[in-house]
Amino acid sequence: MQRILIIGSGGAGKSTLARQMGILLGLPVIHLDQLYWQPGWIETPREIWLEKVLEIVQTPSWIMDGNFGSTLDIRLQAADTAIFLDMPAWLCILRVLKRQLMYRNQTRPDMGAGCPEKVDWEFLQWIWRFPHDDRPEIERKLAYHRHTKRIIVLRTSREMNRLLHQLQP
Repeated sequence: MQRILIIGSGGAGKSTLARQMGILLGLPVIHLDQLYWQPGWIETPREIWLEKVLEIVQTPSWIMDGNFGSTLDIRLQAADTAIFLDMPAWLCILRVLKRQLMYRNQTRPDMGAGCPEKVDWEFLQWIWRFPHDDRPEIERKLAYHRHTKRIIVLRTSREMNRLLHQLQP
């Protein structure tokens, strides 16, 4: 595993898993939120975002966390391993609310500079609807790559911990 893509709903644990795997495997970790969001929660223009992603996926090794459906196909094609954190929506919402308390008026380490933690109704709705709205397309794309990539689907924290334990030297 040299190019690992971690995807899933907000609050699923993508950034946490990426950091832990980066330590265990000695691979650079790329948090897409850090690259995409400009200070004040300003989105990176589409053309510039595409250029950034194309540049990153050409590097020899990485652990990349984030969804960003507009570049998912590019990242899946470049990855040798895709990890889908298919966590229950209620758990993701609880984690996001906990994260809001932990980082209130602060910017998380895996977020773009000048983007203090925020939770709004739209974000919570996206998380709640993720299993219905986003999961089917992700599953379809992962199924397409199942013969050429290592596909790992984790549905519980226990499964995430088991994976991390297996990666320990």
